[in-house]
Amino acid sequence: MKQLIAIINVIAWSGFWAFGYIALTSDDLTEQQLVIAAILAFAGFLTGVLAYLKLSRASEENGFEPRKQLDPATRERAQSQGGL
Repeated sequence: MKQLIAIINVIAWSGFWAFGYIALTSDDLTEQQLVIAAILAFAGFLTGVLAYLKLSRASEENGFEPRKQLDPATRERAQSQGGL
């Protein structure tokens, strides 16, 4: 499942960059073509961000990325020394 999400992530970001480039640099597009390219770029951006967040959450759950949480005693000691 993670491989499928990774493939979707790559395709979504590719679509974002491709259609975003078309929407920003093309001079001979009609208004409708420009709007469609912008919508497709936004869809690629949104899908890419969501897929990336899903992959990063899955890597934390599988232990590939350690959780950066302190135990309560260490956290309380650090907050008391911080002067807050």
